[in-house]
Amino acid sequence: MNEIDWVSITLAFLGGFGLFLFGMEYLGQGLQKASGSRMKNLLGVLTNNRFLGVLVGAGVTALVQSSSASTVMVVGFVNAGLMSLKQAVGVIMGANIGTTTTAWIVSLGEWTTYLKPSVIAPVAIIVGVIFTMFSKKQKLRTIGEILFGFGALFLGLEMMSGAAKPLRNLEEVKNLFIALGSHPFLGILTGTIVTAVIQSSSASVGILQALATAALVPWNAAIYIILGQNIGTCITAILSSIGANKNAKRAAAIHLMFNAIGTVIFVIIALISFEFIVPELGAVNIEVTQIGIVHTVFNVACTVLLFPFAGLLVYFAEKLISGKEDISEGELQHLDERILETPSFAVGNAIKEVVRMGNMSVQNAKAAMEALYKKDSAKVQEVFDREKIINQLQHGINHYLVKLSNANLSEQEHSTITGLFHTVSDIERVGDHAENIAELAQLLVKESQEFSEVAVQELKEITDISIKCFELALQAYEFDDKTIAKKALPLEQTVDKLEEVLRSRHIKRLAENKCSSTAGVIFLDVISNLERISDHASNIAMTILDENKSLTTEDMDLSAILE
Repeated sequence: MNEIDWVSITLAFLGGFGLFLFGMEYLGQGLQKASGSRMKNLLGVLTNNRFLGVLVGAGVTALVQSSSASTVMVVGFVNAGLMSLKQAVGVIMGANIGTTTTAWIVSLGEWTTYLKPSVIAPVAIIVGVIFTMFSKKQKLRTIGEILFGFGALFLGLEMMSGAAKPLRNLEEVKNLFIALGSHPFLGILTGTIVTAVIQSSSASVGILQALATAALVPWNAAIYIILGQNIGTCITAILSSIGANKNAKRAAAIHLMFNAIGTVIFVIIALISFEFIVPELGAVNIEVTQIGIVHTVFNVACTVLLFPFAGLLVYFAEKLISGKEDISEGELQHLDERILETPSFAVGNAIKEVVRMGNMSVQNAKAAMEALYKKDSAKVQEVFDREKIINQLQHGINHYLVKLSNANLSEQEHSTITGLFHTVSDIERVGDHAENIAELAQLLVKESQEFSEVAVQELKEITDISIKCFELALQAYEFDDKTIAKKALPLEQTVDKLEEVLRSRHIKRLAENKCSSTAGVIFLDVISNLERISDHASNIAMTILDENKSLTTEDMDLSAILE
């Protein structure tokens, strides 16, 4: 027998594995781009209906080609307060089902000659490269990414299978797999360690399928290794939950409990089957498609068995990790770096956080004007304190957006992030103007000055329109609604004209000595700040419209807008 070249085999296998991982990642990125906003909208169906959660988890995992990435995303959502533990349970269960798609893709080669890796990989790579490099259409380039990833995955599988084939005649290798099949704990431990190291159950199942192609893996060893792989995949979520809040840690604990309980149940079934029901099956070599079937049956059966007990999983997780945490307003509540694994979701959550920051600026503008009317020093301090939080949010959001802009995004998502940078800046400036008004209120108190009743009424008039304009712009941004955005623009024009009129009136009152010069200067500064708030609102609305069309008479119907 020829001597085995271990160096060549090792290099070929590791090279194939690297290509397999690259193809899986590239395929997932292409599928995410193809799904676009539809993937982002999946989060919207997450209610307390756990069945919908299972479907969403399976769908997202099938797209990103990694249950580890999906579960890390769930930990991120829970950490950001966007998902309850009850919702998380369903998504985690679904993620385990969705991860089986990779095994079925790998199994295609056994069904027909035309789908064998050696045939389909070159074709998929060639077509993928042509679409990616030479097409000007974004859709075709995205399809090219998917095909190239698909081909790279199959080429990596072919390299791993080819590298493993010389080992089929080695007694040592045969004895190793016999030992793994005879000692369930060793088989489970092997699957757990390999999956924990590479942090992908899809990839570790791919390795097992490559070895099965080389006729190296008996049924009993395959079963126990697959069970171990489902425990090993939990390590990613556990590591991800370090430094997260308690609810996120509970989500990771639920993932581990779910897979561990399922493993215990199936180990018992496997032991009974191989010992008493089909003892001869354990030594028979398993096929690639059969690995896909086992992997799918395990995850689907675990979901069916444990789905009714999801509430108990949440209960035990809360008992295991007890206590509550207070969330500061200055912390990012919708954003979490774990969600960056799925950029489509991260973009949607970034919009929510920016709108939350905007609502805080609205609160500050209203509080500043209230402080001015009532000469309330406590309200002034409230504005100053909230302005610090707004500045903190601006820094945190911009830092997150920089990271998100470097992710694998579609052209539309890149455009959205560019708009978010501008919108965050506009919102922060609104907060600054609210702070300016609060400082003017502070000056009014210090100088013991009063506004006339006419001046107060004029301030209330321009304040209502300016803040209404800003609120409409935020609503338009939150719901990506051009109709609402168009309602904000005429209000900004009204504030511009009203500011000029009020300025002229007040200068006339000053000339007639109907108010003090100090109060007059404060009045003029206040309406100037309110006018600038409406300017920033207009900028936000224009981000949604993405155009500079002239307004129609219908658009200028202020009475309908202010209702």
